[in-house]
Amino acid sequence: MKLTPLADRVILKMVEVEETTKGGIILTASAKEKPSVAEVISVGPGGMVDGHDVVMTVKPGDKVITSKYAGTEVKLDDEEYVVVRQSDILAIVE
Repeated sequence: MKLTPLADRVILKMVEVEETTKGGIILTASAKEKPSVAEVISVGPGGMVDGHDVVMTVKPGDKVITSKYAGTEVKLDDEEYVVVRQSDILAIVE
């Protein structure tokens, strides 16, 4: 199966970020908050959305920061993805 986003939707895959405290302790995934850094997997075509012309500014491969609870989680072929509107993406990480 393949996910193809429509309109201004973007498919993201969350990136595991290893986090170390100032004291040198490595936090496990269960001890951290939900990560907000993700990799763009697929981008919709944009176009007219709610009466406004939307130009897609992200592209596959970009690393982005999203709103904390944005999007809809989807599980496909044992992989977890998040489908968000482009407006839920806060920044591109370079």
